[in-house]
Amino acid sequence: MFKIFVINPGSTSTKVALYEDNEQVWGRTIRHSMEELAPFSKVIDQLDYRLDLILAVMAEEGLKADDLDAVMGRGGMIPQLKMGGYLADDALCKKLASDEIRAHAANLGGLLARKIAAQADIPAYIYDAVTACDFPPVARITGIPDVVRNGYCHVLNTHAMGLKYAERLGRPYDELDLCIAHLGGGVSVSAHVHGRITDSSSEDDGAFAPERSGSVPLMQVIDLCYSGKYSKDEMKDKVRGKGGLYALLGTKDIQEIEHRIEEGDEWAELVFQAQALQIAKGIGVITAAMKGHIDAIILTGGMAYSKMLTDMIIDHVRFMAPVVLMPGENEMEALAEGCVRILNGTEKAHHYGKKD
Repeated sequence: MFKIFVINPGSTSTKVALYEDNEQVWGRTIRHSMEELAPFSKVIDQLDYRLDLILAVMAEEGLKADDLDAVMGRGGMIPQLKMGGYLADDALCKKLASDEIRAHAANLGGLLARKIAAQADIPAYIYDAVTACDFPPVARITGIPDVVRNGYCHVLNTHAMGLKYAERLGRPYDELDLCIAHLGGGVSVSAHVHGRITDSSSEDDGAFAPERSGSVPLMQVIDLCYSGKYSKDEMKDKVRGKGGLYALLGTKDIQEIEHRIEEGDEWAELVFQAQALQIAKGIGVITAAMKGHIDAIILTGGMAYSKMLTDMIIDHVRFMAPVVLMPGENEMEALAEGCVRILNGTEKAHHYGKKD
């Protein structure tokens, strides 16, 4: 039985958990207030602060690094990684800590994992970074030569759901063609073709989401950028953090929106219909990229618990392929399961910068 410590840093929290194989023994969420994070000008500067808090939780739980077989961290924002696990070695950690990649709390996952693993000389990994994909060259081209499409979606949860669905069918995941839509704080739709993500849409080129704008008419956005009304940071907030359902309805809470609709709020109903329509259109785009060869459309993520929303989506897309509901966000479990596959030899971890 493998003992695995899982670390999942988010913008205002760090989730940690101890697993024995795929079973969680205990889990904790460490909250970070805006006041606590204010002294750090960069996300990477939070490394030692978060490490001390994690070590304190480990001490409270009576857990030592020597008790572990491996430490698994959430994947970061390094472009063009492959799906699966990467050893958190010197090369990977140097890239995670650099200013060359987009700043994100996820970049701390591999760095924190390595620092803890180093105490016991055990391996540290990251798994299914949000940038992991196998886009062919044709999928990377845009109409602006300076802008290149790179994979960016909810790889961790969608890959895990693809594996679970394949297991349910009794078929290998890498023999299936799946269109998987993750419906959470952000929405992404990805094409899982024989075990590879070959195309996807996400927060700035797909459906809007509870707090994200999704794809919007560019000329109007350019006008807003140069209107003098908003700073660069305020415009970024409109895209990520304060866009989508929050901008339209003043809330990200799906249950509250459903309650408003049930109470007769026509605007809330129209917005929710638009949310479903945009998700369905995103699925349509990805299924077209897959040439219609689809074994199933999977709806996952926290919003997939909403029957009102999923019924509206299914009404649009059921003609394309069977639709399967697999609600919930399973990041911690997916990280642990990936680590088990690496440790038992089912999967081989990649080495950043080296060809497999």
